[in-house]
Amino acid sequence: MVDVLIIGAGVTGSAIARELARTERSVLVLERELDVCEGTSKANSGIVHAGHDAKPGSMKARMNVMGSRMMPALSRELDFPFENNTSLVIGMSAEDRETLEELLEQGRKNGVADLSIISGQEARRLEPNLSENVTCALRCGTGGIVDPFLLNIALAENANVNGVRFEFGRAVTDIKRERGGFVVKCADGSLYEAKFVVNAAGVYADKFHNMVSAHKLHITPRRGEYLLMDRKTQGFVRATIFQCPTKMGKGVLVTPTCHGNLLIGPTAEDIDDKEATATTAKGLAEVLAKAGLSAEHIPARQVITSFCGLRAHEDGGDFILGECADCPGFFDAAGIESPGLTSAPAIGVYMAELIQEKDRRPEKKNFTAKRKGIPCMATASPEERRRLVAENPLYANVVCRCELVTEGEILDAIHRPLGAKTLDGIKRRVRAGMGRCQAGFCTPKQMDILARELGTDIGAIVKSGPEARILEGYTKEDDPVGEIAFGMKNRTDTEAQ
Repeated sequence: MVDVLIIGAGVTGSAIARELARTERSVLVLERELDVCEGTSKANSGIVHAGHDAKPGSMKARMNVMGSRMMPALSRELDFPFENNTSLVIGMSAEDRETLEELLEQGRKNGVADLSIISGQEARRLEPNLSENVTCALRCGTGGIVDPFLLNIALAENANVNGVRFEFGRAVTDIKRERGGFVVKCADGSLYEAKFVVNAAGVYADKFHNMVSAHKLHITPRRGEYLLMDRKTQGFVRATIFQCPTKMGKGVLVTPTCHGNLLIGPTAEDIDDKEATATTAKGLAEVLAKAGLSAEHIPARQVITSFCGLRAHEDGGDFILGECADCPGFFDAAGIESPGLTSAPAIGVYMAELIQEKDRRPEKKNFTAKRKGIPCMATASPEERRRLVAENPLYANVVCRCELVTEGEILDAIHRPLGAKTLDGIKRRVRAGMGRCQAGFCTPKQMDILARELGTDIGAIVKSGPEARILEGYTKEDDPVGEIAFGMKNRTDTEAQ
């Protein structure tokens, strides 16, 4: 029996796992996918919200402001990209001005620092590409952007280094309370016993809560579609540009990413299907049209990809954090929609404290708080590049040309704690395949490296889940997939480029 079993290896589950790892207890994370960051956490805006939007006194407000304050120090401690780029909530009418005044007062009640309302002229001075229709804006000096993948991965890696066990491909199908704890069953027949269960299952959190409680939760998947643009758009905006919020969310935003891209979205559509992550022509057209209200001349010709995510909207509209009233030992971290990414570090602290109050354990004397990320040749100085190549010549072997990702970086992504086992796993750790050609050039070489390092056939390599195969069958009965199909084995690294 483990002390704590966490369902879900997204950013919330991983943050809770890391905080629990500070104490002497056994912690297990079950994840149905093959990697961390495969659900809601992989498809969001990467925004660190200031905290003015959440209702004062709500869990959202409390966790948002605390998480925002934690993010700068946490990014240094765990070595993931974060920028304090500020944000602007723009208004285009007298009615919008009233909304901004309300947000200003709300933000002050929530304890948000560095808030002010500025004129449209001042907003355009800060951001020249803003629409001429902008008449005012709420400036938030504590707003920021973060790499959402590396935040999740860094939290999970650090939790794992400190003793948390992660098991992937474990889809939970049943939870029963028995023998002073819980028995958790997975689709593959595996059984786990735990003293406490933490439900951090995103859009499926209501399903697991309702297995053990008579007080039912209902979570609606809220679909959001995005468009991502090439790094040629860097500088189009520097701050994150929000529209005045509505009951469906914060509207379509226009924001830079930590890596120099331009991101616009999301839409907000309530649906029933918890797996409906396909983009739609209607949704992407809406993203472009609404982003065009905020900024002039959106560079639509620079779009390199689109994607879609599902937010877990609970009917009450707030985060559900804490022990289940009629099932002691079962803790929910449910309804984690925006600002969930910002709030995750704070949720981790809060949930760990609740469990510690219930079952006090001594602090771990050898807890390792710091983590070093993977070296990035694209951003390294000439001196750093020379040092890396001297240590390992594979840092000179470029695999992904668009993002300048080398074989040395890919090997690090595969072999570090909770290393990549899929193409998406590599992409989220070192950005191979995230550039303009969207992995059109580097996929064969990445697959070859993965197969070699994992000791498996190249035909077994997948993009993400078990069914997301790249190759299907052999072209000739005696031809191992990858030799004739891609010609990688009998070519030099230079020729393969």
